[in-house]
Amino acid sequence: MRDEPCFDAPRAHLPPMRDADAPRPLPTALADGSEAEDVPFGSLQACVGLRDWLLGEGARLPKADDLLAGMAEHLNALGVPVDRASTTIDTLHSEYSGVGRVWNRETGTSVRLFPHGEASVKAYRASPFYTVHESGEWLIMDLSETADDAYAVIPELKADGYTHYVVAPLIFTNGTKNGITFATRAEGGFRDEDIAILRFVMPTLAAVMEMRLLNKQLDTVLRIYVGDEPHRAILAGDIRRGQVRRIRSAILFADMRDYTRLSANRTPEGAVDLLNAFFDCLVPPIEREGGEVLKYLGDGLLAIFREPGDDLGGAAKSALMAAESALAALAEANAVGRFGEGARTVDAGIALHHGEAAYGNVGSGTRLDFTVIGRDVNLASRLARLNRTLQEPLLMSKPFVDFLWGDPEPLGSHALDGFDEPMPVFRPGRKAATKAAAE
Repeated sequence: MRDEPCFDAPRAHLPPMRDADAPRPLPTALADGSEAEDVPFGSLQACVGLRDWLLGEGARLPKADDLLAGMAEHLNALGVPVDRASTTIDTLHSEYSGVGRVWNRETGTSVRLFPHGEASVKAYRASPFYTVHESGEWLIMDLSETADDAYAVIPELKADGYTHYVVAPLIFTNGTKNGITFATRAEGGFRDEDIAILRFVMPTLAAVMEMRLLNKQLDTVLRIYVGDEPHRAILAGDIRRGQVRRIRSAILFADMRDYTRLSANRTPEGAVDLLNAFFDCLVPPIEREGGEVLKYLGDGLLAIFREPGDDLGGAAKSALMAAESALAALAEANAVGRFGEGARTVDAGIALHHGEAAYGNVGSGTRLDFTVIGRDVNLASRLARLNRTLQEPLLMSKPFVDFLWGDPEPLGSHALDGFDEPMPVFRPGRKAATKAAAE
């Protein structure tokens, strides 16, 4: 991952820095952040003030962007002429391996994500971060004496008028290798005293950034693996066995038809690719319409669409639009052979219902799970079993249809496993819409 400006718009802005105070005695700091005994009290007090800010207000800032910007501002107040600062942090995420941030005086802070893949690995190996991670030492470059081909970012730094460039490793307690850079336009670059201050605050900055990263990773990983609603419940402290939450919503249940047959001759890796390609057709429309995937159930999934405020038909409209868009995406994927050359057609069965979804915190000992339970969830899953029987890709229940305005087509009443009375079943008509939308 290489240190370079991002291409998205700046997300934070700081006013121009005031002129630095006249140079004053500064702490003599070692690489581990310890001070020599002869540090003048006033200078040490100023540096300790920055360290206290990092551990206090800085650690509590809502955005990492603001931490980097605030750090730069405080360094400038100490007389360290930082005109540009950047960080590259490894992270746990299903789509990208790291996050880069760049702050400068003119545009504030911007963010770049590094996707998983060979391109990011190659960029990292060609960057100064790789050098400091391998050596464990700081890299301090006088840009007037640094060749343009030393690192990809060097020509850009020179063109922007920077004179001195410092790259430091940030090694977290779990061994993760991250990094931070500082650049200045000051004539003559950073002084020895400036480098000493940077070394002084670096252990504290690393500790604060690691703490923030761990909190962010907990939030991200929980959201990825258990979904939005269970993620919120867990972080809110609802982790006792037997706790139940109830949500009124439209319920979408979908699964792949003939998965056993389709996956029979595939390797485990091929079966996973098949499932991922299938879910790539279903999940984006669900999320685009405001739905939340609660559970992946083998070759199927369960999602809900919350009622948006007083719009009692809004959830039904969103669920229906998501279901129809998912089927359209699946048809397109089949047409272009996304499921593999020579693969059979992959079809889905989708059922829509409206009612109450309940989360039950179930399990035993130290292993618990948020399981979606309740009569309405069971009804949606049983309704989905009729897709094959009725040869219809999309079925709706009477409680769901009650929120639609238009011409849903009745398919008669059918027995559902576990329910005493036959249930009326419908498929979408040509002009189905919510009552709320019509009104």
